Amino acid sequence: MAKLLAVSVGLPQNIQWRGETVHTGIWKHQVQGRRAARRLNLEGDGQGDLAGHGGEQRAVMVYQIDSYRYWERTLGRSDFTFGQFGENFTIEGLPDDEVCIGDRYRIGSALFEVTQPRVTCYRVGIRMNDPRMPALLVAHHRPGFYLRVLEEGEVGAGDGIVKVAEGPERFTVVDIDALLYLPGHRPDQLQRALRIPALSPGWRGSFQALAAQEAGNASTAGNRGLSRAAGPPPAWPGFRPLRVARVERESAGVISLTLESEDGSALPPALPGQFLVLRLRPTANMPVLLRNYSMSGAPDAGTYRVSVKQQVNGRGSTFLSTRVKRGDVLEVSAPRGSFTLQPGEGPVVLLSAGIGATPVLAMLHDLAASRSPRDVWWLYGARNAAEHPFAREARDLAAALPRVRSFVAYSRPAPQDRLGKDYDVPGRLSLKVLQQLGVPHQADFYLCGPPAFLRSFTQDLTSWGVASGRLHQEVFGPEESVTPGISRAPAQRPHPLAGVASPGPMVSFGRSGLDVPWSPAYQSLLEFAEACDVPVKWSCRTGVCHMCECALIGGAVRYDPEPLDPPAEGNVLICCSHPETEVELDL
Repeated sequence: MAKLLAVSVGLPQNIQWRGETVHTGIWKHQVQGRRAARRLNLEGDGQGDLAGHGGEQRAVMVYQIDSYRYWERTLGRSDFTFGQFGENFTIEGLPDDEVCIGDRYRIGSALFEVTQPRVTCYRVGIRMNDPRMPALLVAHHRPGFYLRVLEEGEVGAGDGIVKVAEGPERFTVVDIDALLYLPGHRPDQLQRALRIPALSPGWRGSFQALAAQEAGNASTAGNRGLSRAAGPPPAWPGFRPLRVARVERESAGVISLTLESEDGSALPPALPGQFLVLRLRPTANMPVLLRNYSMSGAPDAGTYRVSVKQQVNGRGSTFLSTRVKRGDVLEVSAPRGSFTLQPGEGPVVLLSAGIGATPVLAMLHDLAASRSPRDVWWLYGARNAAEHPFAREARDLAAALPRVRSFVAYSRPAPQDRLGKDYDVPGRLSLKVLQQLGVPHQADFYLCGPPAFLRSFTQDLTSWGVASGRLHQEVFGPEESVTPGISRAPAQRPHPLAGVASPGPMVSFGRSGLDVPWSPAYQSLLEFAEACDVPVKWSCRTGVCHMCECALIGGAVRYDPEPLDPPAEGNVLICCSHPETEVELDL
């Protein structure tokens, strides 16, 4: 019979790591006597980051003494104590390659159910004093697993572990872990996993995304279950010359550039919502500028249209708005980006303000071209008619859709602006306005606009009950950092390294407008970006979770260590890569 060898608990604490303060509950200590197993955790236990750990589905972490012995041999260590791997239960028996999701066990007077493998993150590397551990746990098929508490009770060291029910599909912890994190996401295995009621919602969502990816576009690469950056490979690597076919004025501060191939052949279709990166050379003796601009035209027009708002002190937008003319040639990336219209039959809400209309206008083009039968909501906010780009174009596209509702708000309408003609209401768009219009919260929402607009609507829509998987947003400029467990410090503007003469190739952070020579003093592009205060996203830091995946617009990298599952073609995992040439990153 399997046996509970030790019970370990620990409350979150702040620790110092690489000059940062990390709030974590991974330090556990063995306790004597019996402890209450409650719905959210054991008595005396807690988790520091509830987004990745803890909660009903991850109330108790389990690890096996056999895995202790395995890691002692593999790592050549003999310093482990109970709770070393952040687990609450150290057990004898129940190996990961035999325990199945949905299995139920009686331990003491409590009843438990297996819900998912461990979520691998950098904190287990801190606890083990070995940053490789997040990847090693997956690669060596020894992740451990989580339990939920079906019946509360008391447990203690020495209790026997009795299986009382088997999970459907007999899908082991090792196999479910590999299905998400390792190559080879077989559609039949994904469907098996999705038939397990006990599987936690987070893993279920990842497998649903992978299943949709496998069933959809065969050219889609990467791991959609881990990263929204996964998608079709770019139509060409790096940059190619495209000619400016037209320059058109859309409003007082916005122009559109239509780009075509130099030989007149049709450009490859884009996905509605994608962007282009332009490599601009305003002056011969100054560094090039990388600027991202959303495509605003029909995705399959054979040409690409980007629309640009001239910003005060904006070098790129000023150059494009005042100096570029028909016939000029620009260096342009292939269409990129994961903010794209997703297939489906449900309602679609295209919600934007200002120049944020550009990517959702491309989505409206796509919906109108197919005369989509979906319920479509076009909701837009501008200051007044003079600053309202694409007004007639959006009305004409909406007219081609059988089930569309269009609503425009002007925050500062001019005296000549016509209520009911140019706009529908004075003021700003808000959740209250959406509710009054009858916008369904079960829709897919696509948001783009100024940072305050995005923050407000994201918070309001989430509180209204819109599922996170139905909230899609595009950010102009750097995105917000995701650094789990790290105490937030005041945001710093991205900057070059101070006082460092870097001999390496140039690294261009496109969204941040920063070009910095690479320094081999850093272990990865992630560490280099952090040193420059470029906003980044990460969790494992070893090539497992794909949270750091972003578009590699140009250049080449090498990996050390190699990621367990490679990113989508044309993308990069910055947590474990180094530049081999000059590189341009979508950061």
